[in-house]
Amino acid sequence: MKDLIQKKNEEYDCLTLEDEENAVKEITQEVILFSLSRTDFFSKASFQGGSCLRIVHGLDRFSEDLDFVLNKVDLNFELSPYLAKVSQTMNVYGYDIEVTGKDKADSHIRKRFIKDDSLKKILNFRHYSDSAKKIKIKFELDVNPPLGSANDQEYLDFPIDFSIAVQNKPSLFAGKCHALLCREYTKGRDWYDFSWYCSKKTKPNYILLSSALNQSGPWKNLNPKVNREWLLEMLQKKIKNINWDEAIKDISRFLKPDKQDQLSLWGTRFFLKKAAKI
Repeated sequence: MKDLIQKKNEEYDCLTLEDEENAVKEITQEVILFSLSRTDFFSKASFQGGSCLRIVHGLDRFSEDLDFVLNKVDLNFELSPYLAKVSQTMNVYGYDIEVTGKDKADSHIRKRFIKDDSLKKILNFRHYSDSAKKIKIKFELDVNPPLGSANDQEYLDFPIDFSIAVQNKPSLFAGKCHALLCREYTKGRDWYDFSWYCSKKTKPNYILLSSALNQSGPWKNLNPKVNREWLLEMLQKKIKNINWDEAIKDISRFLKPDKQDQLSLWGTRFFLKKAAKI
């Protein structure tokens, strides 16, 4: 089983330490997804976020988190039994994971950190070494999801064939638009993903976006009725106030070296043109 991890890492053909660290994290994410698929987790929850775009839809940037959302509200949902099963399955592939974190009483997000320090001791890496930091992946699950999400079944093939439930692309785009409008700091990864959605001519799930905005952020409890015109106006205001140097700094470490040049295009005019394509 360990040979599968070794071969998968070699397929990335990493050129730098940072590149290989990203690859090792992504391989680990896929093994976590496979391990979850051996339980009934995906009958109750769906994969979402940047890692979903990367692993399921081929987004050309790395992502460090695993984000999930329950299909219906369950404030008493217990995550620990599932992560215990994940740990057991991952042991077969050479992992010896540590799970840290605990639930906050006032939060509807279940948050854990999955850490591993074992792979670098048993596999051969081009750049990664004993001195490299631990693999650390943030695992988040929303147990109080906004209404209106739609799901698809998708199939992955590493480490073997398996299926998972994922939010469909319009619902994923709605979640990204919520983050763009409501996040209190600049995250370049959000804007990279936004550009990707626009290039794919994806239309956001406006029902889900309206529900999410009413649940949290500046429009909480205001019942916003979101349509294309409303969203475009709000995005234009946001785009005009972004520090694009800061955004580029955030995204650059998640791109392979041959993808860096495109960041020279980033700026207010570039993203206003992107937004107009929604």
